[in-house]
Order: sequence, then structure tokens, then C-alpha cells
Amino acid sequence: MNRLPSFIRQHIVGLRVLLVFTVITGIIYPLVLVGFSQVAFSSQANGSLIKFHNRVVGSSLLCQEFVNAKGNPLPQYFQPRPSFAIVGWSLAEVKGNWVVNGTGPDNYGCNPLYSSASNLGNNHPAQIQFVKQRQQAISAFDHVPISKIPSDAVTGSASGLDPDISQANAAIQVDRVAAARHISPAQVEALVKQNTTGRTLGILGQPVVNVLLLNRALDEKYPV
Repeated sequence: MNRLPSFIRQHIVGLRVLLVFTVITGIIYPLVLVGFSQVAFSSQANGSLIKFHNRVVGSSLLCQEFVNAKGNPLPQYFQPRPSFAIVGWSLAEVKGNWVVNGTGPDNYGCNPLYSSASNLGNNHPAQIQFVKQRQQAISAFDHVPISKIPSDAVTGSASGLDPDISQANAAIQVDRVAAARHISPAQVEALVKQNTTGRTLGILGQPVVNVLLLNRALDEKYPV
């Protein structure tokens, strides 16, 4: 090798270094991390999947719609935040009203492959219209005055996949869920409390309620 020109020897050394670090960082290191995560954090490493009767029903990290075949919310379930995670959605103004094209059965939001926000400003006429429409719909569905409807109930998250709702959002849904399942509001409130997560590190953010975990707990304890 010493008889080779210096620039060739340098390239050979560089190639050896490349191969060594490729094996270390591209094979050994990922395998170690995967093995460690499977042992120490198996649930999180596999997507925080939630099972019901030994069947995967979703992930605790992603929102999920609880609607019928026509896309109407089911009264026996808590409902998530609005979501624009919709396949190929677009906005259109029709006779002064804004509509979302692309919605329909099996395409009404919370699609993890199409995470997105509406990107509409607070003063955009479409956003104002959507918020008012959601307020009217929630007021009629949950039998609560518009003044008691929290902001997260009528606005989507930046990802469109937020799995949690605020405690205030959960509170306005308690009576409706209790009536649909023929149980007392106190029984529903107890499950809400059990599925409420406090502030991160005790100081960051606000307590939130995981919708999928809460609805699974309702089905387990008070099936319909």
C-alpha cells in the first residue's frame, strides 16, 4: 500500500473510515436504540396503540372521530376537536358561504396521513363562519349555551391530530354522554377525571382529557 500514490492512500483511509462509521451509526446504533426502546418503552415505541377486546382501535397520540356512517357525531361518545386532517380538502366560497370541499364519509378529519391545519387567521371570514357554525352545532348537540363552549371545541390544532380536549370541553359533553348511555353524570365525570392528564412537569400547559382513552373506558364500563 505504501507504494501507492499518497492521494490514493488517503482515499482508501477515507473509505475505511466511512465504512466503519456506516456500520456503527447506520446499523449498530439504530439496532441498539430499537432494542432498548422495545424493552424499556415498548408501548411508546410501537405507536402508543390502544386495544379494546384484543383489537387495536387507535393510538393515544392521535385524534379519532366518533361518528356514524354519514359523518354525524355519536351522542354516546366524547367528541374531539375539529380537524382539517382531510384528504385533498380545499376551501370554496359559494354564494357568500364558505364550504370545505373533500369532506364526506370516511374523510371528515383526523387522518394521520394528512396532518394539517386550516391556516386561517382569526379574522378570516371562513374561520369566523366555521366557528359560528360549530358553536351552533355544539350548542344544539350538547344542550349548552354558546357562552359555555370553550375555544378548543370550535378550533382545530396545528396538526389536526390533537388527541386531547380541555377539561371545559369535556365538561359540556358529560350530560349528553350520560343520557345516551343511561347512566348518571357523576359516573361519567369519574371516568373523565381518571383520563385527565395534568400539566407537563406540573407547570407547563393545562390539564387535558384524552378522548380515545376516555371513550374506551366508557365502552368497557358502560357499554351501549
